[in-house]
Amino acid sequence: MIGMKREDNLSEKSIQYVKGVGEQRAKLFRSLGVETVLDMLYFFPRDYEDRSRIVSIAQCREGETVCIRARAEVNPREQRIRKNFSMFRCAVSDATGMLPVLIFNQKYMAAKLERGQEYLFYGKITRSGREKQMTVTEIESSNQESKLCGRIVPKYHLVSGLTGKICMSIIRNCLSITEGQLEDVFSPEFRERYQLCEINFALEQIHFPKDAHSLALAKRRLAFEELFLLSTGLRMLRGNRQNVTVTPFLNTDCISEFTATLPYELTEAQQRVVREILTDLKQPRVMNRLVQGDVGSGKTAVAACAVFIAAKSGFQSVMMAPTEILARQHYASFQQFFAPFPEITCVLLTGKMKKKEKTAALEAARNGVSLIIGTHAVLSEELQISNLGLVITDEQHRFGVRQRAALAHGQETNMLVMTATPIPRTLALTLYGDLDLSVIDQLPPGRQVIKTYGVGEHMHDRTYNFLKKELDRGRQAYIICPLVDPSDVLEAEAVTEYAEKLQNRELANYHVGLLHGKLKEKDQIMEQFSTGELQVLISTTVVEVGVNVPNATVMIVENAERFGLSQLHQLRGRVGRGSFQSYCILICRSNSEIAHQRMEIMSKTNDGFVLAQKDMELRGIGEFFGTRQHGVPELKVANLFTDSGLIQSASNASSLVLSKDPDLSQKEHFYLKERIRRFFSYESKELVFN
Repeated sequence: MIGMKREDNLSEKSIQYVKGVGEQRAKLFRSLGVETVLDMLYFFPRDYEDRSRIVSIAQCREGETVCIRARAEVNPREQRIRKNFSMFRCAVSDATGMLPVLIFNQKYMAAKLERGQEYLFYGKITRSGREKQMTVTEIESSNQESKLCGRIVPKYHLVSGLTGKICMSIIRNCLSITEGQLEDVFSPEFRERYQLCEINFALEQIHFPKDAHSLALAKRRLAFEELFLLSTGLRMLRGNRQNVTVTPFLNTDCISEFTATLPYELTEAQQRVVREILTDLKQPRVMNRLVQGDVGSGKTAVAACAVFIAAKSGFQSVMMAPTEILARQHYASFQQFFAPFPEITCVLLTGKMKKKEKTAALEAARNGVSLIIGTHAVLSEELQISNLGLVITDEQHRFGVRQRAALAHGQETNMLVMTATPIPRTLALTLYGDLDLSVIDQLPPGRQVIKTYGVGEHMHDRTYNFLKKELDRGRQAYIICPLVDPSDVLEAEAVTEYAEKLQNRELANYHVGLLHGKLKEKDQIMEQFSTGELQVLISTTVVEVGVNVPNATVMIVENAERFGLSQLHQLRGRVGRGSFQSYCILICRSNSEIAHQRMEIMSKTNDGFVLAQKDMELRGIGEFFGTRQHGVPELKVANLFTDSGLIQSASNASSLVLSKDPDLSQKEHFYLKERIRRFFSYESKELVFN
């Protein structure tokens, strides 16, 4: 389209050279992830302040923050309160009455006022004795175009050195650069079909809404755009994978040989998921499946079924764990699983292995060992696998799209992703749209419900008296000591100091172990706890994922308010793995309403899916997953809970577009393809498009 400005140009134009920025402010904006003009346009407000309703002085109520149009009756008088701090006082009036206004320590603002002139005043109504007054935060002449009063005003996440006024001024300058001619990724016909406003209107109104309706239109358009780009990109990634052919697994019928050796019967949910996996593996197309299961639902046994079939079909498997402790535990579990089958062999590969052990593991991989289990070390180019058929990643929310691809070492192979982070199905399909979804929604019979209690700091002594009773009965316990600062050095110091304090007082007569991220002997400590040599394990969050000690019956979490619900649920899942009644005690040192809500929810339910839903509602999706940890772009406008209708609409639109042009090769979709690449970031574009 003639005269349209492409995003390509704006994505290359540095923010530094926009009027009002310069080198120093450019550095501040870079710290916020804003480097180009396009970044600035998509640097959306975190919130809005509605100053659009102008009230009369008579309508002002104490405690309200309002906007009034009034005339200055006198010039402001300065009153020095203390050194370097002044208050300016002025009486203003409208047709309904008189009101004193106060301006604190802002001489430049007071200097705007001239007796007899009319202005817009924005501030909070307070009371001094029997008299109402306004503490002013903004003043504008009523004769000029309103920028901060009498309208909806955006609020941005900023850093020291940047103000809302500065940010708004720079965004206005960026909008003037586009001249309202930014190319729209959606055609007029498309916008009409899905009732979307045009992109230039949306970007202007998201920053400077003229009214609530215009803001709603802008939000809807930009949220739809995010969801459409996300859905289309993931569908293309999934489509690319489904078009890839692999050698099918031929011996899937022998799975009963393996399940017959298990000391328990698989639940119906486990059996269903195993069938779904085997159906995939029998096909000549590559499998990409996400298996969701709550804590203790038996995901490892399901993974073992897949590895067994791979081995029986002549293929090798790789399993990647997020921590060395969990990798070693998986290694022990799989050796036990396959003990009745000497032909199925396992090897462990981690970054901290001795050179001799690592060399032997790499040699075994080259020679056809059935299963390689490890940490990030399995991403090493040194690892050469002769006949890779299956890759399993544990706790997928810790590894993104790129890591999953790197695991395959350039080979097209079947991918099985296991996660203990329960996510509502519709949300999982959005976040992991490149994967098929299986859910283990049933726990093995006989598992006792873990009794959970949220207590205040005043219950500390009672909590530890209860702990000692459990220890005297021969049980074991975890104590989690979270930290404000994630620094390794501070972590070691803080948890060590806390452990010494307990060992010298409450737990003086018990065998106590210490576990933190910096400790070199953490595997040895974990082994001592697993064998019962240690009665209590004091840790940061190292035990959050996967560790299995059936004799552990007590989980105490200090400063539980510092964790989200899902993380607390993962920690709680470390106990209750044996036949004994287990307990989780959450010691909360916060009086905030959200903290108390979390403790109450944890006490009432053991359902991980319910907790995940509540966690995301309380903390927001970004904090729940962490920035881009799940391997898809961050959503700035769309809300994956409240925008369910928009999600469905965007998904339908994406499906329709790709049904007509699966790889977006048609000329009319060239810009859309570029936009998706940019949305997923340039680092991952090769994964979205071949």
